[in-house]
This record gives sequence, structure tokens and C-alpha cells, in this order.
Amino acid sequence: CQGMESPNATMSDHKPTRSSCELILMRHAPADTRGRLCGRTDVDAILPAPATMAGIAASLGPVDRLVVSPARRCVQTARGLFPQLEQQLDPQLWEQDFGAWEGRALSDLPDLGPLSPDELARHAPPGGESFAVVCARIAPALRALPAGRSLVVAHAGTVRAALALALGAVPPALAFEVAPLSATSVRLFAGGASVSFVNRTVG
Repeated sequence: CQGMESPNATMSDHKPTRSSCELILMRHAPADTRGRLCGRTDVDAILPAPATMAGIAASLGPVDRLVVSPARRCVQTARGLFPQLEQQLDPQLWEQDFGAWEGRALSDLPDLGPLSPDELARHAPPGGESFAVVCARIAPALRALPAGRSLVVAHAGTVRAALALALGAVPPALAFEVAPLSATSVRLFAGGASVSFVNRTVG
């Protein structure tokens, strides 16, 4: 994160400052997938009532910038939350590309059998990305955000990639559940990161 605090900071020093980079990562609203696997498949969000979206936005508090995956479901969610803010679209924040599995019914997806977390992180569908590749794509985009408080509206895979960045390891991040319209807070600082909360329903 640009303009971060001193690398000599300790875990007890990890408090919000003007020079720290706080990421509030929110998964988009439920997507109109109709039972299909939709990573790069562009589908609409199913937004709750405007009053509910306004309550979620109020619970999140003020943000310095709104960074959004170009996916339609993310753009619509961000607009519903903060219609007054300009969206900074970043294609690096797209969901995992599931290749040949894109658009297939969830019931028709192959059974991978027992895989270790490391094997699962490295597994890529035919013509698609592994979760490890997703993390390598997303981490630099998050690290490049300026100091301050950024709301990142993106995908479950994006949130898990941020957690992998904070944990310093990819496979453990796959264990986290990420519900639609849930928020996760990660603070980046020189030499490391901290996690304030994960998968929190707000509003």
C-alpha cells in the first residue's frame, strides 16, 4: 500500500492512521446465476430494497474511494451502496476464471475428489485459473491502493485473495466463507497486514 507506516511498527501499533491502508472488502449482492457457475460470466445482481442498501452503506461508514470489479453484479452493488461516489474499475479484481466450467450448472460440475488445501489452491479448471493464480493477480492491485480507507466491491475470490495476502499463505484463505453483501476488513502496512473481521453482515 502506498505511503504506509514504518516497517518497524509492531502488532500493537496497528491502529488506523492517515498513512495506513484499510481495505473494506465487500462481496457483491446475490447474483442472478440461475444455478450456474459464474466466475467471468457477467450476470446481474439481485439487489435488496434501497433502504436496506442505504443501511449497509451507513454501517460501513465513510470511505476515501470506491474500487470495483468491472463485473456487472459488482458495479450494480457499488452503485446501490454509494450512488454519489465515482467508481474506480479495476479488471485485476475480477472473479476466478473457471474456463470450460463457466456457465455450467452447478450440479454438472466434476467431482474433484479429496484434495489437500494446497492441491485445491493449485488446481485450475481446463482453460481457467487456479486460486493461486487469482491471488497472484489480485495482490498487486490491492497493494497499489493509496493510503486511507478503500471500499472494494468485488467477488468471494477477491476477498479470499485479500485474506491470503494478509495471512502470507494462499491455501488457508480457501477455508473462509464469504457471503453476498458481507464485509471483510484487512489493513496493509509495511512488511505485513492485519485482519479486523471477516464475513460480517452489516446494516
